[in-house]
Amino acid sequence: MPATAAPALVPQAPARFALGGLKGELRGIERRRLLRDMLLVLPLIAFLFLVFVGPICMFVFRAVDNSIVPRNLPRTVVAIAEWSPPELPPEAVYEALAADLRSIPAGGTAAVLGRYLNANREGFRSLIIKTANNIPVEPTGSWRETLIGIDKKWGDTGYWATLKNESGRLTASYLLGAVDLKLDQQGDIVSQPTERLLYKRLLFRTFEISIEVALLCALLGFPVAFVLNALPARQANLLMIGVMLPFWTSLLVRTTAWIILLQGNGPVNSALQWMNVINQPLELIFNRFGVLVAMVHVLLPYMILPLYSVMKGIPPTHMRAAQSLGATTRYAFLRIYLPQTIPGLAAGTLLVFIMALGYYITPALVGGPNDQMISYMITYHLNEVVNWGMASALGALLLLATLILLALLGRLIVAGPLMRRR
Repeated sequence: MPATAAPALVPQAPARFALGGLKGELRGIERRRLLRDMLLVLPLIAFLFLVFVGPICMFVFRAVDNSIVPRNLPRTVVAIAEWSPPELPPEAVYEALAADLRSIPAGGTAAVLGRYLNANREGFRSLIIKTANNIPVEPTGSWRETLIGIDKKWGDTGYWATLKNESGRLTASYLLGAVDLKLDQQGDIVSQPTERLLYKRLLFRTFEISIEVALLCALLGFPVAFVLNALPARQANLLMIGVMLPFWTSLLVRTTAWIILLQGNGPVNSALQWMNVINQPLELIFNRFGVLVAMVHVLLPYMILPLYSVMKGIPPTHMRAAQSLGATTRYAFLRIYLPQTIPGLAAGTLLVFIMALGYYITPALVGGPNDQMISYMITYHLNEVVNWGMASALGALLLLATLILLALLGRLIVAGPLMRRR
């Protein structure tokens, strides 16, 4: 019998190459799809950067920007770099200052420089303007004697130390001032004098009011969201209209309405007197009570809506299953239902707290002098004294506090009992 030919071996290399080529094609498709998605999202990212991230970064940069002094006193900045207190600066520094002040153009630049330095040491604005208006072309003796003759403050090392501390392109004075600190003559960080301690107290008060508002909204919003979730859809929709009413009313109108309601001869006090509950009107306005009532009324929907959306996603069978296994209604609520509402409660509390941090109109209208928040000082520095650096520092402080709270709350939610159970 003839020998049977051995079957030919099928080469495997082409199959591997084909498989590798297929994987490469799939990776190429995924890359093209990712690139297409990125191009679709790119306009939104650019828009957010231009109208949100960019302005915030520019505003925060104003908290450390110090271009005013180097731009107006370039010679002085160079000359004063080698000087250190407690002795008065050498003659070269006085000569450089005289040359800079003599070359400052008219039109308010000296006033702007003086106003900036005055924020760090009182009396600098009048000193700069007075010296710039009376500086001679040639000194009478030395420039030190000439400048001290114009104003004796030029013989005070404190003003020169302030000028040296503010001679760099960047400054920490605004950020330090936002927490009631400053740089002394040696450049060390020290506390402000007792009579100038303001911003720490304002910051603590802002956090205190915001926390109180968030807690009150949580206490009032949880039962409302629970009832809305338990009612039939038709009745729940009617009540939801009442919850949404503050969104459809101007903030100024709502605040003014509370002023009318809570004033001494307003409807609330009149009703309490008519029912013989009180003998004389209560002080319900221009104090902390009025601020809390008005702010809770405005911010309560921001607590109810996250809670309501989370409660709608909780299956009612969970409570029935717990009760069927012998748990009481209270035990089932505390151990089964309440933990599942924690994400909505945390989101609503954080939202209300962050929004309360920046409130200005409501405390200004219904609060007293001891109820103003830090946003009042931001507005004051922006509109009245035109100190954008301090306003930016206070805003950056609030922004930093908000970011820290977001990070902490995120960690608490991730590491919370609900997530551990999952």
